[in-house]
Amino acid sequence: MRILVTGATGKVGGALIAALGRLWPDVPVRALCHNRVLPESATLEVIRGSISDRETCRAAVAGVTHVVHMATCKESPSEVMDVAVKGLFWLLEEFRQIPTAERFILIGGDAAVGHFYYRHAVPITEATPHTAYPGCYALSKVLEEVLVAQCGIQYGLDWCCLRAPWIMEKDDFRYTLSFGDDLFGGPDWKTMVTPEVLAESRRKGAVPLLVETDGTPVRRNFVHVDDLVSAILAALTSKAARQKLYNVAMDEPVDYALVARYLAETRGIPATVVKGPFFGNWMDNTRAKAELGWRPVYDAKKLIDSAWDHIRTPEDPRKVWYPG
Repeated sequence: MRILVTGATGKVGGALIAALGRLWPDVPVRALCHNRVLPESATLEVIRGSISDRETCRAAVAGVTHVVHMATCKESPSEVMDVAVKGLFWLLEEFRQIPTAERFILIGGDAAVGHFYYRHAVPITEATPHTAYPGCYALSKVLEEVLVAQCGIQYGLDWCCLRAPWIMEKDDFRYTLSFGDDLFGGPDWKTMVTPEVLAESRRKGAVPLLVETDGTPVRRNFVHVDDLVSAILAALTSKAARQKLYNVAMDEPVDYALVARYLAETRGIPATVVKGPFFGNWMDNTRAKAELGWRPVYDAKKLIDSAWDHIRTPEDPRKVWYPG
């Protein structure tokens, strides 16, 4: 086994490479890096370049048995097609033709089904139709899933897609609930309340309690990076994972009302009700649990506690490479 990891310098890439080293210390790993670079080691080889370049992709997949593809692009219209679409196409083109190829794993996203932006009357499963929300990022997640599935149909490629919601690590979740300028991701709470409510929320150190326009608390899906990594490790070798799509999320979505109540009870933190044009949905992970034998460790309370209890060292300052 030889594994190529794209997006290797991100939160999932770093956690995956560390986990591979613990689980299979003798398995060589190759990291394809672009703007940031990892240090090489006896089992970690680094190739630098853009996946939008076919020669770079050819060099990156040479001799590998598995690819874990995580390199992506957010709301950058000038780059998204080159990175997310052309880059994935070149990776697939080169990987499917090499004799060592065994499995291509794509880390997809819930943006492909418009989670949080569209109301789904029933739980979101792997059979839910693609419904990208406005913007180039969600469209790119749809196109990625289509590309790998069609490569399987056209050429028999052994692929697996792990569709993940918003990925959390360390103190991320705490900063998704900030009314301040240190907010991580969205919604941007400070733009959704009046200046008076914002000032009071900041003074009290409140968190938002997001509700739909009718007052129903929103439920949003997340996954902790450790749980996503354990799913990747399972998918690398599972026979059942051939040409399969899996939702990889917590067992239940995070209910903003539960968050508010739990933080008030355990830490004395108040909440501010915020109405927004968003919808609560349930991302069903049954298939991943049944076929991969995977079980997420994190639930809402564990996610909250881990984020609030996390203490960063001077060697690990909070860095946000992209807004969310």
